[in-house]
Amino acid sequence: MIDNSIAAVFFVLRILYLCRMKNFIEELRWRGMLHDVMPGTEELLNSGKPVKAYIGFDPTADSLGVGNLVQVMTLVHYQRCGHQPIALVGGATGLVGDPSGKSQERNLLTAELLQHNLNCQRAQLEKFLDFSGTNAASIVNNYDWFSSFSFLDFIRDVGKHITVNYMMAKDSVKKRITGEEREGMSFTEFTYQLIQGYDFFHLWKNHGVLLQMGGSDQWGNITTGTELIRRMDGGEAFALTTPLIKKADGTKFGKTESGNIWLDKKRTSAYQFYQFWLNAADADAENYIKIFSIKDKEEIEAIIAEHRAAPHERKLQKELAREITVRVHSDADYETALEASAILFGKATSENLRKLSEDDFLSVFEGVPQGKIPRAELHTGVDLVTLLGEKSGFLKSRGEARRAIEENSIALNKDKVTMEQIVSDADLISGKYLLLQRGKKNYFLLIAE
Repeated sequence: MIDNSIAAVFFVLRILYLCRMKNFIEELRWRGMLHDVMPGTEELLNSGKPVKAYIGFDPTADSLGVGNLVQVMTLVHYQRCGHQPIALVGGATGLVGDPSGKSQERNLLTAELLQHNLNCQRAQLEKFLDFSGTNAASIVNNYDWFSSFSFLDFIRDVGKHITVNYMMAKDSVKKRITGEEREGMSFTEFTYQLIQGYDFFHLWKNHGVLLQMGGSDQWGNITTGTELIRRMDGGEAFALTTPLIKKADGTKFGKTESGNIWLDKKRTSAYQFYQFWLNAADADAENYIKIFSIKDKEEIEAIIAEHRAAPHERKLQKELAREITVRVHSDADYETALEASAILFGKATSENLRKLSEDDFLSVFEGVPQGKIPRAELHTGVDLVTLLGEKSGFLKSRGEARRAIEENSIALNKDKVTMEQIVSDADLISGKYLLLQRGKKNYFLLIAE
């Protein structure tokens, strides 16, 4: 009787689990995240059992960028559909390089720098994936199985199964060898697809992984893995890729004029990160929220409809920026980004400025013109007209400074000024900066040294 009761409980739990599993392929399709999928993949994922799948991440930097976020969210959506995601950090492949989507050889890393990068990326991945429960995520490092694999063993046991003709037919190889630049590629990078293919074989053989996913530029490398599994052990595995994301104007997603947008706020401040999403064009924002939000289809469609009804309010961009900033950083960082945005674009006072950390303050006013003033001159105080017209370089003359003050267009640290005002080191923000402003958008940062 007890055994029957236990069996009934497990049966109910199994039914509840199956009910919460969603069709992952359909999930990707409506989100605009499906590019190529190997026949049989959808049937495998809809079999009623959780399926292990992995995506590889390149450890050449100590932070993932928002370009990597597409694949991170692929794993997030995969796990939310009831399957088990695995993130592979390429400790071994990071020592080799990947020709996919590149026209030049990458710089190879030292083992110490590579390990540092791996540790940093692992911490970022742990913010997105659930590492507990029935379909817990996991992180693996391919250096663990390649470190003891000798070159002779590899070419004997693995290399003999894939012909050079097969490897040469891959687009990633053909483009490097027959491209206009004709720079060719080293044997090291030529073997990359074989190494990545063996990753898939190892995970299939030892961890029961049946699916590899990645960006569309990885299709050739992924299918090399499925071919190795078939030739080395007569097994079957599957492949799926997502499209490479581009902005509506055709430029590369994840880059700005100042460079990459990173997940580590030491590289890209939370304010700059928030502004990246907030400044997205309407067409891009509709695309991004489907990819990077965990909201369901009905919620997202409602937000998009609300935005289209009043696009000037930018509700779509605001919700997109809020959700991603909180997930990548924190609620506190999001609130700081909001406050920083209000300082730059809305009404604020010196009190608001002083609440910002020095890093946040500098990120808000990054790129504004700068000048310097000896700190000693502020000890005794400098009259404002002299500071504006002679000491700072902000205005051309004392006469222009007087006129601007009379027009009530000058602010010091976001506070309005008077003609007789004396500026001293007590006015310094973070003990170092004076923020001068004329009108709404004309800023100048004066640095005391």
